[in-house]
Order: sequence, then structure tokens, then C-alpha cells
Amino acid sequence: MSIALQLEPTLTLPAVEYRWDSDTRILSAALTAHEGAERAPARGANGSVEVEGEDGSWLTLDLDDGCVRGVQVAVWPPVRRRAQLSPPRPPARAGRARLKLPAGTSADVVLSLEVTAPLRAEADPAETNFHFVLGRKRAAVSVAIAADILLELDERDHLSGLWLLNVPPTPTSA
Repeated sequence: MSIALQLEPTLTLPAVEYRWDSDTRILSAALTAHEGAERAPARGANGSVEVEGEDGSWLTLDLDDGCVRGVQVAVWPPVRRRAQLSPPRPPARAGRARLKLPAGTSADVVLSLEVTAPLRAEADPAETNFHFVLGRKRAAVSVAIAADILLELDERDHLSGLWLLNVPPTPTSA
């Protein structure tokens, strides 16, 4: 199953607040709108979309009114470090990512969707930039949905990847 998104133009991108859970190595990213930023009209699902990798890894998109408002990832098993990993610059577009609901689904539903797909995590040597690839690698366009979060959309506007940029260091275990 694929995850279809639509992009809505926006004048401002939300800031990102990252948090590491020191016990589980789960990384959370909350998208926080700037004061006075425009708000999309309520017309989408609330809930989450979880992509589970075959190796136990997972990535969750938290939705509010159908828009991506947060991301959680388990960055284990080990992330593949790449010496030459650089995020795409500049992103092709910027905007709000809104989940496209299946035909006949009410826009005010609470959604909990789980998708099993190959999920690969890679990072730069300092682990400040993470790239998650969903499914097989394919041509994609990068889209900024927050100051430090890029989505990759394929030619059908299906989610094919996710970048988390400027991530703070992983907490050390005591």
C-alpha cells in the first residue's frame, strides 16, 4: 500500500521541535506553527499513519485535520551512516502535506493506518541529518513541510522518503 499526499501552498513553514527519548532512542519531531501563521481549514482526518519496516523499524506521521503535524521514528536497528549524504537543496516546493483519504472516507474520521513496507534509515556521519526511504528507491521531488522536514514524493504524489534535518545529538545512556 502507498501513502498518497497532496500539497497545499503555504506562506510560512512551521518550526520543528525535536525530542529524543533516552531510553528507547525514539525521535519525535513536532511541527509548531509560527504565531500568526495561517491555519488550514479543518477538513481532514485526525490520527496517525505508521509505516513498519521488515526489521522492526517504524515511522509514524501524526495527523491533525489531515495535515502532518508530527513525526516519530525508531532509529534502530542501526542507521546506515553515509559519508556523502546531503539533503536535497533547495526543495522543489513548500507547503502543507495533507493525507489523501481513500474514496468514500469521511473527512472527520479518526484514522489509524498501518502500512508494512521496506524502510531504510540513513544518516550523515554526525547523525544530524536523517533520510528515511520507503519502499524501493525511485525518482522523487522534495517538498518542505517544516523548517527542517522534507518529504519526498514520487510522480504520483506518493510518499517515498522523509528527511529530518538539524537533529540534535542522541542522548547518551547512563
